[in-house]
Amino acid sequence: MNTVSKPIILSPAPRSSRPEILAEEIIERLTYRIGKDAKVAKPHDWLTATILVVRDRIIDKWMESTRKVYETGAKRVYYMSLEFLIGRLMRDAVSNLGLMEEVRDALASLGVDINVIAGLEPDAALGNGGLGRLAACFMESMATVDVPAYGYGIRYVHGLFRQQMADGWQVELPENWLAHGNPWEFERRESAYEIGFGGSIEVIGGHDEQPRYVWKPAERVIAAAFDTPVVGWRGKRVNTLRLWSAQPIDPILLDAFNAGDHIGALRESNRAESLTRVLYPADATPAGQELRLRQEYFFSSASLQDILRRHLQQYDDFTSLPDKVAIQLNDTHPAVSVAELTRLLCDVHGLDFDTAWDITRRTFSYTNHTLLPEALESWPVPLFERLLPRHMQIIYAINAKILIEARKTRNFSDTEIRSISLIDESGDRRVRMGNLAFVGSHSINGVSALHTDLMKVTVFADLHKLYPDRINNKTNGITPRRWLQQCNPGLTGLVREAIGDEFLDDAEKLRALDKFATDPSFQQKFAAVKRANKVALSNLVASRMGVKLDPSAMFDIQIKRIHEYKRQLLNIIEAVALYDQIRSHPELDWVPRVKLFAGKAAPSYYNAKLIIKLINDVARTINNDPSVRGLLKVVFVPNYNVTLAEVMVPAADLSEQISTAGMEASGTGNMKFGLNGALTIGTLDGANVEMRDNVGEDNIVIFGLQADEVAKIRSEGHNPRAIIEGSRELSQALAAISSGVFSPDDRNRYTGLIDGIYSHDWFMVAGDFDAYSAAQREVDQIWTNQSSWYEKTINNTARMGWFSSDRTIRQYADEIWRAG
Repeated sequence: MNTVSKPIILSPAPRSSRPEILAEEIIERLTYRIGKDAKVAKPHDWLTATILVVRDRIIDKWMESTRKVYETGAKRVYYMSLEFLIGRLMRDAVSNLGLMEEVRDALASLGVDINVIAGLEPDAALGNGGLGRLAACFMESMATVDVPAYGYGIRYVHGLFRQQMADGWQVELPENWLAHGNPWEFERRESAYEIGFGGSIEVIGGHDEQPRYVWKPAERVIAAAFDTPVVGWRGKRVNTLRLWSAQPIDPILLDAFNAGDHIGALRESNRAESLTRVLYPADATPAGQELRLRQEYFFSSASLQDILRRHLQQYDDFTSLPDKVAIQLNDTHPAVSVAELTRLLCDVHGLDFDTAWDITRRTFSYTNHTLLPEALESWPVPLFERLLPRHMQIIYAINAKILIEARKTRNFSDTEIRSISLIDESGDRRVRMGNLAFVGSHSINGVSALHTDLMKVTVFADLHKLYPDRINNKTNGITPRRWLQQCNPGLTGLVREAIGDEFLDDAEKLRALDKFATDPSFQQKFAAVKRANKVALSNLVASRMGVKLDPSAMFDIQIKRIHEYKRQLLNIIEAVALYDQIRSHPELDWVPRVKLFAGKAAPSYYNAKLIIKLINDVARTINNDPSVRGLLKVVFVPNYNVTLAEVMVPAADLSEQISTAGMEASGTGNMKFGLNGALTIGTLDGANVEMRDNVGEDNIVIFGLQADEVAKIRSEGHNPRAIIEGSRELSQALAAISSGVFSPDDRNRYTGLIDGIYSHDWFMVAGDFDAYSAAQREVDQIWTNQSSWYEKTINNTARMGWFSSDRTIRQYADEIWRAG
């Protein structure tokens, strides 16, 4: 271990948390950091001043946490993710520090409402959906359970787009969350690294010595670090989220500018800054594909250079790297890190290939999040080789090592060899990033029991045969701090009143709530909390969309990324069928229902965008039809993000988790809804399986084909037309949609979408429709007996503690990282 002289560290005096002291500090920050007199300060000024006061208390714990790691030599975890959907941070930080009431009182004494200013904080646009939200939950839980960790990602200027609706169509607009700066972050000018692209390889060394490869990039940019502290529950530990911003080496070409080429003079600056401007640029064009690959390499290389620099500050060489460093790849986006770490160890630090490869494999672990082939990234070899020529050489070297091992030690057939190869040769050659992540990691985990089992027999079947000990399961979780305590204070207070405070530190203590499930008095209080949350959501929908909702109706909610396998289409087709039945049978006692949707579609995913338009078209028709008598409403709430989820999740009566079985890796929305007292209707897919096992079969409504049945139907031949013709409700609903009943301005708008169900029905919309419809009527029956309904939903809240991300992180730390 390196020995360096240590400066004397003077710890700051403990800061008082008394409201009057906090108020004084808020005024001080307002005056001297923001330059505003309290008499003229605007709400956003009060927000920034409050954040700075809270941040100072976090910094003390942040530095203490960092020093402790250096002093003890503890192993660090590095979580690499292209997304961190962190949402607003002020409530999270204040709550985790245990200062919510004190800060509320301090602001109130200054005439400021904490709820008003907290609502002004931008929602950090650093993620898309479940992948990014999981990463955010994991960062908070790593700090909570005392695992020293860094998160590495990209500081997107605009991030994912802001979604608006234009005549029911999704329109993508830039999300300007950084327009007025970010008071939580710190720029680290000392942590800046050059990142190269393109160029050539120079070989140094003759016949008598080991050749050394020197990559000479044709293009370079600077990766600049910005750190955000992540505070755990009760402030036990503060970890770091480090995000990279791309900057040009030469911000302006003065010769070109002085020659009159004012736009061309900024060419390098614009090229560099485009790297970190937008999350998931559309990849339907070659330029879009190139930008995505550049983004992935940019943040991977910067992160690895940073990790190796930090390791050498503390240790003499890299032989101890796997013992002191654990790097988790969150999906395939950072998979190029496998080649990059090997390159850095070989070409920059002088290790031989075999040693570098051994260190690499023992350092990395990989989380797979999908069984969808298109989501397991692959890149055209010509593109990859042009942008990253040295990495292409390394990938070929790794591939040779793996394929020779498979042939010699396992006697793999040609078919098996083709399956495990890092190069897909079924068409134009492509680099398989999922296979690269697998062979370059000592651990590959799925995110639910079903997903992990399916990995072994589908996408990674042959790699599992070659390395049978690598695949393991770590079922996802959610942080109960944000997804119960902060988003649902009414329910949190009710639970504390019933069972005390132990569940705040251990979510599995919620199980003590079980005994109140049949208590009429508790059910009444539980129902009152739910209604208050539904009123809040109704007010939001009314203010944003002008649609009036009845809080006494069942709130049936599906919020997630728009994708055909998540089957928003199944949901809206069933709504059309229900609409027909309500009009045809007004004499029946229908349960009033509000169907709420939210989620974003990828800009280049036409069918997903068409489904959003269909939902809005159906909503317009149903909501304006007096014959429905208010018994059914449909609403698509635009611009889904963490903040919107924090309003919608507590208000849900029914949670829609209806993906095609075998296609959802886990899902975490299901856990959030269940924790907040919603009943789930869902397929046996992803973590729904484990939810059923935890909450009990009587407290969840399961329907539809199972994963093995879906696979069998697809392999043996699916005849959706026969199914449709045998189902009156389905056939009539499809006919109405395809014939233009809901799109009188363009009667052929949905013809192709519906034809897909008739011709192949890959996502089993027709295959599961009748079972889904029957399950919905079962839900209606449960709803009519409110005592039974609340018994089931209270049981859901009581039995969701196992799905805390604290449990998940402890499993990662104990079984994969060997850290903490």
